[in-house]
Amino acid sequence: MIGAITSAIDDRSARGIAGTVSRLVMSGTLPAGTRLPTVRELATELGISPTTVSQAWRTLARAGVISPRGRAGTFVLAGPPASADPRRYRRITRSPGRLPHDYSTGTPDVALLPDLAPMLARVASGGNLTASYLDDPVLPALEKALRVRWPFPPAALTVVDGALDALDRVTGVLVGFGSRVLVENPCFPPLLDLLEAVGAEVVALPLDEEGIQPGALRAALSAAAGAEPVALYLQPRAHNPAGVSMTPRRAEALAALLEGHGVTVIEDDHIGDVAAAAPLSLGTHLPEATIHIRSFSKSHGPDLRLAAVGGVESVVNGVVSRRMLGPGWSSRLLQAVLAELLDDDDTEQTLAHAREVYANRRERMTAALAGRGVRAQAGDGINLWMEVADEQVALVSLASRGIGAAPGTPFEAAPLGAAHLRVTVGLIPDDDIDAVATLLAEAAHG
Repeated sequence: MIGAITSAIDDRSARGIAGTVSRLVMSGTLPAGTRLPTVRELATELGISPTTVSQAWRTLARAGVISPRGRAGTFVLAGPPASADPRRYRRITRSPGRLPHDYSTGTPDVALLPDLAPMLARVASGGNLTASYLDDPVLPALEKALRVRWPFPPAALTVVDGALDALDRVTGVLVGFGSRVLVENPCFPPLLDLLEAVGAEVVALPLDEEGIQPGALRAALSAAAGAEPVALYLQPRAHNPAGVSMTPRRAEALAALLEGHGVTVIEDDHIGDVAAAAPLSLGTHLPEATIHIRSFSKSHGPDLRLAAVGGVESVVNGVVSRRMLGPGWSSRLLQAVLAELLDDDDTEQTLAHAREVYANRRERMTAALAGRGVRAQAGDGINLWMEVADEQVALVSLASRGIGAAPGTPFEAAPLGAAHLRVTVGLIPDDDIDAVATLLAEAAHG
């Protein structure tokens, strides 16, 4: 094996050695799990200083290609990169044809969104918002409005293209191949796809009615034994799909367990201002270890494509720096529209009305299902997590009646022990709730 490495190296600098070994790994010549020669062995074979080889190994370790394991040796960590496959995400968005009543989408009721037209007209009349590619990525007016609303004082703050873009960007900064991460179970399917794509090791934590169960988090941290998790992903309110909103008491308990473990908390507040629960964050207790993501898609409109990311300065700055090599910034035109919406009394009334309608639909549907012998979590937000006897049978039964629902399996970070469907109850018209409840119950019972 050492011969395969030395024969391929034509540049004996640290950079050249690192580049050659990386190419051998990516080509599959050095497969994942291969034990590499020691620094001294390779230096002797190449006739160079061990310091040069050590520097190359450090470069490869930072890139997540190799893993130094002390006396056990240094091992290849990454293999040829697999193309990202959002297989779970595809499953929850794939309906059997166009259904008249598709409640699988997880999207807001457009009739309950603020009217963007007046704000677009007002902003458009204000002139060009981008004078230079080097302007700050966040409009000052929007940053001011966001900081006032943030659940804790963020060390840094930026804006990206939606919550999933934020999760992708933050994950790119924090998580490498083989990193151990903690997630809720059930979990948002695209996040599981994303973590799979980067090669993370996922540890599932069960939920109860207050959030992540402290005992499960304690056990996961205790079991780390030299492989501490780098991140904990959670949804602080209106959990998708379970509807759970974390309580202040639970947030305090989780923060106490996490303190001193070096875990970065990544909070996805995907629901925003249409949640019944007030904003909540572990950043209140762990500001130096929390990244909070606030989406405006479900509250103010999916086509705004905006989410704010705030918290740990090094992580936010990493996101900003990486975006400089890509999109650079999120549309300042849309940022200006959002800033106007956040400072508009009519919009606040629209959001209050939406919260009321969504809460009414959730509560009525949960009661209607309970009356028909079906267990469902009311919780918060726009979705309902419904237990069924058989997932596939239930989906087919509903589709035959023109109704779409999302399968529960893609939401499982680990087996849950029961079958479920996610129903976007926020889309069901008030007058149809009883009729739809009857069809859901029939499907649930199989």
